[in-house]
Amino acid sequence: MNVDLRSVVIIVAVLNLAYFGVEFSVALAIGSVSLFADSIDFLEDASVNLLIAAALAWSATARARVGMALAGILLIPGLATLWAVWQKVESPLPPAALPLSLTGAGALAINLSCAFMLARFRAPAGSLTRAAYLSARNDAVANIAIIATGLVTAYTRSAWPDLIVGLGIVALNLDAAREVWRAAREEHQAAGLDARDPIPPP
Repeated sequence: MNVDLRSVVIIVAVLNLAYFGVEFSVALAIGSVSLFADSIDFLEDASVNLLIAAALAWSATARARVGMALAGILLIPGLATLWAVWQKVESPLPPAALPLSLTGAGALAINLSCAFMLARFRAPAGSLTRAAYLSARNDAVANIAIIATGLVTAYTRSAWPDLIVGLGIVALNLDAAREVWRAAREEHQAAGLDARDPIPPP
C-alpha cells in the first residue's frame, strides 16, 4: 500500500504546487484575501504531501511525530490570512468578482480530485494521510465559499464577503490542525506501547 500511497501523494503535491502559482498570481492581481489565503493553503498542501512521501519509510513513532508537526503546519495559512485581513481592513476595496469565482472554481476541481485520490488512504495510513485528506476536504469547502463570494461581491460591490470567507478559512484550518494533532498523539502513544510489549518467546 505504501508504494501506491507514495505515488498518490506525489501527484497531489505537484497539483497543489501548480495551482498555488495560479491562485497566488490572481489573488495579487485582484486584491482578494480569500484567494490569497487559499493559495497559501495550496503551498502548504504541497509541503504536507511531500513530507508524507518522505515519511512513509520511517518508523511508526517517527511518523506520529511528523503528524504532530503537520498539525502546526496546518496553522500557517490561518496566520497568513489574518495578516491579509489586516491589510484589507486598512484598504477595503472589493476584488474583481469574475476572476474570483473562476479561480475558486478551478481550485475546487483540483481539491476535489486530490480529496478523491486520498480518501481511500485516510484511515489505514494514520495521521499523515489524514492531514492531507482533511486539508484537501477543507480546501474544497473553502473553494465553494470563494465561488459564492464572487457572486455576492458582484452584487454588493463590498470587500466584506471576501474578508469573511478568508476568516472562515482560518477556522477550517484550526479544526483540521486539532484533528491531526489528536490522531498523531494517539499513534505516538500506541507506538510507545508496542515498543514496551515484551517479545514473545520462540
